[in-house]
Amino acid sequence: MVKIKICGITNLDDARMGVEAGADMLGFNFYRPSPRFIEPDEARKIIDSVERESEVIAVGIFVDEPLESVIETVRISGVAAVQLHGDESVAYCAELKSALNGITIIKALRVSGSFQPETATSYPVDAIMLDAFHDSLRGGTGKVIDWTIALQTRELVPQFFLSGGLSPENVAEAVARVQPYAVDACSRLELSPGRKDPSRVKAFVRAARSG
Repeated sequence: MVKIKICGITNLDDARMGVEAGADMLGFNFYRPSPRFIEPDEARKIIDSVERESEVIAVGIFVDEPLESVIETVRISGVAAVQLHGDESVAYCAELKSALNGITIIKALRVSGSFQPETATSYPVDAIMLDAFHDSLRGGTGKVIDWTIALQTRELVPQFFLSGGLSPENVAEAVARVQPYAVDACSRLELSPGRKDPSRVKAFVRAARSG
C-alpha cells in the first residue's frame, strides 16, 4: 500500500488530524523563507506529542542548508528523516548520510524540461522524490509533473516519492500510473499556507489508497 506524506505541518491540530486521517509521514519545513516554516523547537513539541500517540514518521525539509545546521536541527527537532529540497550535491548527500547514521535521507529533484531520470541514480540517499520546478518556490508549488518521467525515475531508484500538485482529485490516477513508494502533498490540501483543510486531507488519503 502506498505511503502518504502530508507536508507543511505548522501546528499540533493539523498534525493530529493528519495522523487520524491515515498519514504515514508528516513534513516540517525548516526553510526559513517558506510560508510554512516552523522553528525546530516548535516542531519538537508537535513531534513528541504525535509520536506518543502513533507510529507516524516526522520528516524535516531543508533547502541548501549548511551540513552543521541540518545536523543541529535534526537533533533539536527529533525528526526521523531529512528531505533535501535544494540543489544539494552528490558529495553533500554522501557526507550528510554518513553524519546522520540511522536517519532516512530523501533527495528531492525538481523536474524541468531538461530533467533526465538517470540523474536520480547518482545520489547516495535512501529515497528520491520528484517535484515540480518553480523559479522561486521550493516545494508547495501546486504544479503537476510529467508522470511518465516519474515512472521512468521510479524504476531506477530503491524508493520513490511522487510529489508535485497532488490532490484528492488526481492522486488515485497518479498512484495507479506511477506506483510510487509514497505520495507527498502540501498546497492542494490547505485552507491557507500552513493551515490544512481536514476534509481535503481525509479525501486525499482515501483517494490515494482507493486502488
